[in-house]
Amino acid sequence: MFTQRFSSTPLGSRLARHLAATQLHAWGIPYRTALSDTATLIVAELAANAVTHGRVPGRDFELRLIHAPHVHLQIEVSDTRAERRPPAPGETPAPSPLDDTGRGLLLVDALADRWEVVDRVSRGVALPGKTVRAELDLSPA
Repeated sequence: MFTQRFSSTPLGSRLARHLAATQLHAWGIPYRTALSDTATLIVAELAANAVTHGRVPGRDFELRLIHAPHVHLQIEVSDTRAERRPPAPGETPAPSPLDDTGRGLLLVDALADRWEVVDRVSRGVALPGKTVRAELDLSPA
């Protein structure tokens, strides 16, 4: 398992993406493979959403990666803003074709095998905020 907190800034979001790719490589998921690229894109979108929509001044967001070889890769991004929850899977509205933003969760929906929004919990204790969790199924090598 990999867990790291990042500042709720664009720099923190970029760092989360880069460290996720590095951790995946350490787990045997090489850079620039389909799985690595898909996972880092999901991390990038969820981290950007945490920074853009879940930011609370002075509070970080957390990235957690859980790798169960040949089973799944779980990606979790948690922020401390509970009152701004994204739509549930399948309920994400399509943006206007001219909009510059609003496609992040549509990408997550298209790329992840499953995703959900849950209340933020640490060691069984409810915390303020939410966690967006996405999973990628892994097939045996």
